[in-house]
Amino acid sequence: MGGLLEGKTILVTGIITDSSIAFHAATVALEQGAKLIITGIPGRLRLVDRIAKRLPQPVPPAIGLDVTDEQDLAALTDTVREMAPNGLDGLLHSIAFAPPSLMGPDARPFLDGPGPDAAKAFEISAWSYASLSRAILPVMNEGGSIVGLDFDPRTALPYYNWMGVAKAALESVNRYVAREVGAAKRIRSNLIAAGPIKTLAAKAIAGTATDDAVKLNQLNAYWDGASPIGWDVDDPTVVAKSIVALLSDWLPGTTGSIVYVDGGASHNTWFPENTLG
Repeated sequence: MGGLLEGKTILVTGIITDSSIAFHAATVALEQGAKLIITGIPGRLRLVDRIAKRLPQPVPPAIGLDVTDEQDLAALTDTVREMAPNGLDGLLHSIAFAPPSLMGPDARPFLDGPGPDAAKAFEISAWSYASLSRAILPVMNEGGSIVGLDFDPRTALPYYNWMGVAKAALESVNRYVAREVGAAKRIRSNLIAAGPIKTLAAKAIAGTATDDAVKLNQLNAYWDGASPIGWDVDDPTVVAKSIVALLSDWLPGTTGSIVYVDGGASHNTWFPENTLG
């Protein structure tokens, strides 16, 4: 019996380190029979290819992609067409960025966040979900699946600031993408709202100072305690498996949705003001 993604070709963005959720999703996708095409930020392709060598199977060299560059987006369509003559079956959008002025322990107070920096966070973290979907739509097969990574923005978390706003925008963008790609090719579009995982992004939020690390550990402990089934920040596989499930044919009627993979913590309680001390 084949895997969930047997015979499917999936485009994966966001592999930066082997702790990245995208890396673990790529690992599970390969184990489930997928063929992968990966992308990387121009200038970091050698790093991405080096990390990709740690995947369980070889994958083609990473394609350079700046999701804010229209030339890169146009070139991606042609490159994917050459690499996957039978078309794409899925896309993982694992791309987010906010300048240090907007997120993390050194961020300015929320009300002082610079407008141009907020626009950049929105462009890379939310608008790119639409721009990338547009770029791959001509090479996506009927009934394919687009999956993006979310972090529940319904509460105002310390340090997350304007990235939380960008994630709220991403949730809206997902609904509009689902409307358009569904009408065009019956393609599904959904987000995975993951609980906290120890990734490069998490470190960027909390910083490296002892006090900041303690506060991140407090968040992790809080999340585990709030989850009815527990939550392990050191286990990205639970998120990766959920991503692969959405990329597969096993949720054919789910689109425009947010699937919470956070141990149930975000639906079990609310964050008090002193959550992080």
